[in-house]
Amino acid sequence: MTLDVSKARALAGVPHVFLGRTGGVSGGIFDSLNVGLGSSDDRAAVAENRARAVTAIGDGLTLTTLHQVHSPTVVTADAAWSDDARPEADGVVTNKRGLALGILTADCAPVLFADLEAGVIGAAHAGWKGAFTGVLANTVSAMEALGADRKRIAAAIGPCIARKSYEVDDAFRRRFTEADPENDSFFTPGREGHHQFDLEGFVARRLAETGIATVEMLGEDTYSQGGRYFSYRRTTHAGEPDYGRQISLIALP
Repeated sequence: MTLDVSKARALAGVPHVFLGRTGGVSGGIFDSLNVGLGSSDDRAAVAENRARAVTAIGDGLTLTTLHQVHSPTVVTADAAWSDDARPEADGVVTNKRGLALGILTADCAPVLFADLEAGVIGAAHAGWKGAFTGVLANTVSAMEALGADRKRIAAAIGPCIARKSYEVDDAFRRRFTEADPENDSFFTPGREGHHQFDLEGFVARRLAETGIATVEMLGEDTYSQGGRYFSYRRTTHAGEPDYGRQISLIALP
């Protein structure tokens, strides 16, 4: 089975991919391209899947991922680190060739960034908490510290859970509307005491607020496309004991 590859028009000319769950060697609930080191999947299978994933954007690249913790923290990669030395962060930027920056997701939004003229790229893991607390703005700022210009930065939001699939409660909605009443536009009424939250739309707005040049949304729902994507929420609803993670990657040409 081949890799399920999606790309963004906004990142044309920049090696990048948003991968789905197919084309790997894992079995069972992790079928098949599970790249999650934190999962209970066989470590050798995960390593093979990660090696396959990075070849989707080029040869001779070193995969560079994070220990993601739903934070606003962003780090700069001057060189690759080992899988066992991944920093706790949810955004990473670089101006070094040879690195494939990777973000793992299973409903949260992966966001890839590039200022091709400056030769600076970034990647962020934007769940609701990271997006709410500033990981996207911090990624843009970290890119500027390497010489990027936010007026040239393009960003693309990859597959994530869609509004129709993302039910939240009143307390969740209040957190957003108390911070900014305009955030109410990202919620639509659901069953009593609940709402449907537009994570992708919220992430797009947070990106637009940074003043970057371009924001593209792929519009792919991880929850409803079980054959294409892993989903934490779908796994939870199914009562499964664990879940896989897909990866989104970007590198300098």
